[in-house]
Amino acid sequence: MAVSPNGNFVACFTHDGRLVVNNTNFSSPVIDESCESALPPEQIAWCGMDSVLLYWNDMLVMVAPQAEPVQYFYDEPLVLIPECDGVRILSNSSMEFLQRVPASTEQIFAIGSTSPAALLYDALDHFDRRSAKADENLRLIRASLPKAVEACIDAAGHEFDISRQRTLLRAASYGQAFCSNFQRDRIQEMCKTLRVLNAARDPEIGIPLSIQQYKSLTASVLIGRLINANCHLLALRISEYLGMNQEVVIMHWACSKITASLAIPDVTLLEILLDKLKLCKGISYAAVAAHADKSGRRKLAAMLVEHEPRSSKQVPLLLSIGEEDTALVKATESGDTDLVYLVIFHIWQKRPALEFFGMIQTRPLACDLFTVYARCYKHEFLKDFFLSTGQLQEVAFLLWKESWELGKNPMASNGSALHGPRIKRIEKAHSLFSETKEHTFESKAAEEHAKLLRIQHELEVSTKQAIFVDSSISDTIRTCIVLGNHRAAMKVKTEFKVSEKRWYWLKVFALATKRDWDALERFSKEKRPPIGYRPFVEACVDADEKGEALKYIPKLVDPRERAEAYARIGMAKEAADAASQAKDGELLGRLKLTFAQNAAASSIFDTLRDRLSFQGVS
Repeated sequence: MAVSPNGNFVACFTHDGRLVVNNTNFSSPVIDESCESALPPEQIAWCGMDSVLLYWNDMLVMVAPQAEPVQYFYDEPLVLIPECDGVRILSNSSMEFLQRVPASTEQIFAIGSTSPAALLYDALDHFDRRSAKADENLRLIRASLPKAVEACIDAAGHEFDISRQRTLLRAASYGQAFCSNFQRDRIQEMCKTLRVLNAARDPEIGIPLSIQQYKSLTASVLIGRLINANCHLLALRISEYLGMNQEVVIMHWACSKITASLAIPDVTLLEILLDKLKLCKGISYAAVAAHADKSGRRKLAAMLVEHEPRSSKQVPLLLSIGEEDTALVKATESGDTDLVYLVIFHIWQKRPALEFFGMIQTRPLACDLFTVYARCYKHEFLKDFFLSTGQLQEVAFLLWKESWELGKNPMASNGSALHGPRIKRIEKAHSLFSETKEHTFESKAAEEHAKLLRIQHELEVSTKQAIFVDSSISDTIRTCIVLGNHRAAMKVKTEFKVSEKRWYWLKVFALATKRDWDALERFSKEKRPPIGYRPFVEACVDADEKGEALKYIPKLVDPRERAEAYARIGMAKEAADAASQAKDGELLGRLKLTFAQNAAASSIFDTLRDRLSFQGVS
């Protein structure tokens, strides 16, 4: 049993010695032929799409529909290899190709054929002999001339004999001269195809393809077979002739040349390779260099990869052959950050740390990219890098950042043991900052930060409340006062040299927050407040304690401030009296707007404004 190449038919040899060919649904047989032998054949093979071959020990039978079987006799064993348009017959001594005669060939060369194609072919013969019969033949087939031309072209394609190909194409060209509606480039296409096929069929090449096989394989597959057979020159010429990319051919030749030229020095072989590789623009030197490296010629690979214009191919190969320095140079010159990172990570794994630092230090782009990556994932390694390059301030900044990261830890509260490492990191940062004159501010800030953290840690331990760490000095003082720990507040004030004005502001609002009005009053009487009494008033008003605010409003020196303070607690008459002392018409206008809902108060302010206007005060 054998299935046709297109899968539409199946050929079966029955038990009673018949060959039956059915379609896929077995509805009706296409061929039902009785064979001379009831013994099953050694092999059944399809010959193209429309005939079947049966092989017995010494006989080959070709069966086709509506035709008599054809027998061939052999005196040696055979193997049948089906092709798309025929069968290859292999024996111990030869290879033959058997196919049904193409329809176009049959039309032209059949005995006594009067088809238009045969008459056109005959017309060419008469034309060559300068016979008027040529014109008669053309007149006979005038209506069918395009079909005759096409048949001659098709028959030429199926021919293996070059002289007959030429004759058939001449006949087609002769007939085309009298056709106005025939596709003009059809003959040119066939000529191209036949030139390629004839070159491949040459005995020195030994690839006897038929035109149908060539079309099925395509030119690229034929070129692949040629280069695998080391027929690079022919493959190159065919590629050039057909306008195809020659890179595959030249690449294969270059790799084969490297493999076969073990005795040729690297420099000499490089010149030979470059002489051919430059013929193809855009060819991958990196691929050839990779093959050279696999062949054990690393020096040649390094020289070849220098000619690769694409960094994306050049850099990985340089790394694979151990040229890390050159790879880093090429990657940074390309500006491709992905390539630079590729080289950095490769060298990082292969080289000792100090050697790695030395390599990237002289490359700003590589150095910056490494720093960006290490800041996120490799703090300790980055600190080693900064120390090796003398960038102490950068190490200090990293330590400071680490201390903040520790502070974000949920466990860093209520006297946690994490505060110790945090403080140590900040103190170390202070020490490093102090070694450079340019970072005096950072050094002082780190010192005070460590001191503040230590105090806050002690406060959290003593109060058992995680409310101090990472708050500001002002917040720490305010929290201490609210908690009633005035001694701790004074200690923070003294340690950080908090000014009197700032101290008074913090304590006033802290006592107001605590609503300890007696303590606030005592505090106001300790001495004349350096910030005046206005903060006392504001603290009381913000706490909605108007009675407490009245204790301090009369102490305000500026009548404008007294007027505004009285207005805030809704005392219109007192506000008006204070405003009249200030003799400020604009202030009276603002106060009037404040008491716009109070007609009596508005009247008072209007009267005062009129009086001031009469006195010439604006």
